[in-house]
Amino acid sequence: MTAQTKRRRSGGRREKVEQRAAPPPNPCPPGQIGGQYRPLSDADLQAIYDTALRLLADLGMGEVPERLRDDLCAAGAHEKADRVCMPRALVEEAIDKAAKRFPLHGRDPNRTIEVGGNAVHFGTGGAAVQTLDRFTGEYRPSTLADLHDFTRLQDTLENVSWFTRCCVATDVADPFELDVNTAYALLKNTTKPVATSFTLAEHIAPIVGMLDIAAGGDGKFSARPFLKTHISPVISPMRFGEDAVDVTYGCIAHNIPISCITAAQSGATAPATLAGFLAQSLAETLASLVMVHAIHPGYPMVFSNWPLVIDLRTGAFSGGGGETAVLNAASAQLSNWLGLPSGVAASMSDAKALDAQYGAEKALTALAAGLAGGNLVYESSGMTAALLGASCEAFVLDNDMLGAVYRTLRGIEVTEETLGYRAIRDAVLGEGHFLGSAQTYAAMERDYHYPVLWDRDDPRTWQVAGGQDAWARASARVDSILASHNPDYLDADADRRIRDSFPILR
Repeated sequence: MTAQTKRRRSGGRREKVEQRAAPPPNPCPPGQIGGQYRPLSDADLQAIYDTALRLLADLGMGEVPERLRDDLCAAGAHEKADRVCMPRALVEEAIDKAAKRFPLHGRDPNRTIEVGGNAVHFGTGGAAVQTLDRFTGEYRPSTLADLHDFTRLQDTLENVSWFTRCCVATDVADPFELDVNTAYALLKNTTKPVATSFTLAEHIAPIVGMLDIAAGGDGKFSARPFLKTHISPVISPMRFGEDAVDVTYGCIAHNIPISCITAAQSGATAPATLAGFLAQSLAETLASLVMVHAIHPGYPMVFSNWPLVIDLRTGAFSGGGGETAVLNAASAQLSNWLGLPSGVAASMSDAKALDAQYGAEKALTALAAGLAGGNLVYESSGMTAALLGASCEAFVLDNDMLGAVYRTLRGIEVTEETLGYRAIRDAVLGEGHFLGSAQTYAAMERDYHYPVLWDRDDPRTWQVAGGQDAWARASARVDSILASHNPDYLDADADRRIRDSFPILR
């Protein structure tokens, strides 16, 4: 045997050892197919849709800004006293011409996702004004430093497909500085698709200038927009909000994809009956779609129909529970039935601590939204306290939970190979078990999801290792990520130019 042959064989062994030591590939990445859960029958869907169209045609929308009123009437709407009514033909024209699939670009093209169909992607949302402090375990006002930490933390989480700023930097008082520094935190700390909101329409153009610098030149961002905007142009019940409508016009002018979010609350700004709630909420989100159609037919819009629930005993917003799960699943089903890119919300746990309530509410609502086929499932990572809070530890725990949901969505592949007649025969007639068989090794990497933080040790091993609970394991994981992952996705020249032109505070 020659020395060269020995080196080749040795190198081959090293490669195999390294391959076995590496974590297995993700058998169920984001983008799994939903639609298995259908809380509404076809007759239910039609009845809710017909009621929504009747609301828009007969009752219409109130408080319509003059510019939008003119555009809607030019598109086929008509005025009725101080309201604007949208006939069925106009609504169905808007649905027919709406963008059915479109990309949400990442600055890294490998992180771009497509919205539409039945593909499911979990991401973030929210505007938490409090952060669950990592060291005191108490809630405190969220800061710009928190936003930077949350952004770079989630950059490492494979089951979070895109990042919307999850907290408001309450230590930045000026609205323009807040919008600028929020966008800067996203640019600096992640290359995933990102999203934010604009306080006022006049903030859009200068921030697009900042995005152009990051993209490499004037007009580069609009040519391939890697940031979308969350807008709530409709205020329940059934009226428009002027500032948000202005932001919609500004985003369309700069080719920024938009997510038009309707966030009615059951028993408060929408009916307490679930069917009536869905009808009104669908009508309001369709009004946003007609608005976009009147401004720019076919413009990319995520149809974000978010049913929110209140506890009717107290009037407090409730982010968890069976009603939230079934309503958001039904909303996703309605949107997909119409062929529109759907956005719903999940994992808005009411729990303040990372406890059993937290885990149950998050998993219940995320699984329902995923199984119903919600294209973009917002709020699904990091949020606590009914969206009032955000937590680093919640982010890493939720990443494992979302991986398990994706595994559920993937389902079971039944083939001659996976049925395993020969493997069963060989085990029965041979060693009497399947440990170490070729089929088992293949299935290990192909079929099984392995969470990072979930404890699967026996009680004695767990106790000897320190008996850590979920919070302790998550805290250690966050420590490791924040100590080692310090990305700076802006090159030095772009960062200098942005800092010279904008009030960057961190």
